Amino acid sequence: MLRFLAATLKRRNSADEGFALVMVIAIGAVLMILATVAVSYSLSGLTATRTDQNAGAAEAAAYAGIEEYQSRLANDSSYVKYGNPAATFGAGSSVTLPTGTQTNPAFGLGTSGTWATIAGSGGQSVFRYEVDTTKYLTTGVLRVRATGRSGGATKSIVADLKQQGFIDFLYFTDYEIQDPTVSGAAATCVKYAWAGRSNTCAGIQFASTDNIKGPVHSNDTIQICGSTFQGIVTTGNSTPSNGRLYTVPTGCGAATFNSGNPTYGPVVGMPATNSQMKKEVRSDLASDVPNPGCLYTGPTKIVFNADGSLTVRSPWTKFTNVAGDPATSGSISSTCGTPGTGANGLATAAGATFTPHANTVVYVQNVPAVTSDPNYWGSTTPTGFSCVGAAGGTTVGNGIGYPANGEVAPSTTSYGCTNGDLFVQGTLSGQMTAAAENYIYITSDIKYNDASSDILGLVGNNAIWVWNPLNSSGNNLVSDTDRRIDAAMLSLAHTFQVQNYNGGGSLGTLTVNGAIAQKFRGPVGTGSTYSIATGYAKNYVYDARLKYTAPPKFLSPVTTTYGVTTWMDTPTAFNADGSYKP
Repeated sequence: MLRFLAATLKRRNSADEGFALVMVIAIGAVLMILATVAVSYSLSGLTATRTDQNAGAAEAAAYAGIEEYQSRLANDSSYVKYGNPAATFGAGSSVTLPTGTQTNPAFGLGTSGTWATIAGSGGQSVFRYEVDTTKYLTTGVLRVRATGRSGGATKSIVADLKQQGFIDFLYFTDYEIQDPTVSGAAATCVKYAWAGRSNTCAGIQFASTDNIKGPVHSNDTIQICGSTFQGIVTTGNSTPSNGRLYTVPTGCGAATFNSGNPTYGPVVGMPATNSQMKKEVRSDLASDVPNPGCLYTGPTKIVFNADGSLTVRSPWTKFTNVAGDPATSGSISSTCGTPGTGANGLATAAGATFTPHANTVVYVQNVPAVTSDPNYWGSTTPTGFSCVGAAGGTTVGNGIGYPANGEVAPSTTSYGCTNGDLFVQGTLSGQMTAAAENYIYITSDIKYNDASSDILGLVGNNAIWVWNPLNSSGNNLVSDTDRRIDAAMLSLAHTFQVQNYNGGGSLGTLTVNGAIAQKFRGPVGTGSTYSIATGYAKNYVYDARLKYTAPPKFLSPVTTTYGVTTWMDTPTAFNADGSYKP
């Protein structure tokens, strides 16, 4: 361009030298503008690239923050109690800042607050997070907002975290054998088949009539005889036999796996008891248990009413809340019914009808034998109460109607007069978990009034029985057929099973809408491929809501992790200087 200008200047003496000079200046100006634009565009491109890189790194740092918080929960399940109470996200959460060696820089706030640094980033990528625990007590779900920063860019994301546990499966079993207390099998049978269990240990198989509509996991090796599985199937057996991680008994047809063949999944440990749930009925734990549930003592019958109320009969109950562990004092809650034989009392034949508080936890305990317990009775019994069945006379029973009139109790352990047994039925409106120190009997249908919002958990230390009384002639005494149970159920020490499953006649179909978890497999009927001779045929359907929510305080495995159920984009929470964005 300079040579062009010089050559032009040498021709000043031409006739049109004035016009040429103007043209040269104009062309030069245009070329300079083009050069300036080109340089500016190149520089802006570099700036945009750097901005995009910082934004991407900030987003990656936010995701890393969620993962880091998950790892802390995996190492310490009680870590949910920590957070910054001054955070705007999740205002009202019951959290405190960890101190000492547990100080966490990711809980920082404001311009002077700390950030956690991603290893290997040279301090360029950092994150902080805020925790919302306001729904944790009721649904088991934690919400976390993580903000990442890189350069001058920040990015926030929100994740819902839920414990991975028993209710992630429609059907969970620890051992694929019948409960030894029912079958009479030796104690040596309580081991996994893949660990060398004998073939004589009353193993139970999935039958050809079984159509399991949801995910399944067994810690044991599963026996399958022509069954259909519509969800994923996992097993604690990691060693294939004949190319399979499950066994096919002789004479059985091929199974159908609509979501792929069974794969290995680690053993999921079960708690030994549900005793930790008694904490939820204590009145002296205001920070951990702001709304105590209901404690009932001895055999207790609960009927769910569609209007959200409960009708409860529990003659042995003196106090519905306690303080101390072990309990040393008691109190009475208006949202749990009034003990005694007064009007609308828990000890009356009709029971007490009342409306519990939202997200109630109910615990039914054995009548205490410790004199200092506020629900202790000693050698006395409730007024007007005697341990007889519904028929009266000398029939031994629990005093609240069991055994039924004409029923032959199936065992000597059934219907104990002072046992913490729960008898339950009805139409539930609300969210509740009911636990029993001994057995749970499902005496009729349990249905949700609103399938989109109602949710129930049933947790038994011992067996959960689908009540099926027989008379002395072996005939069914129940009048209903095609039983339905809407609930997530867990039997910690025993099984979910139909009482007298191999007696009487066919009762139609047992529909479970929810989840079943048990230590041992429980049979629900007998019959062939084409018909059920006794008990029920299965219709088990997974309640998909259990993937992202849970009944209040439902028990989790001994060891557990928190999985992300929902990711959400959200406006960035913090400026690069650490202050909240308006």
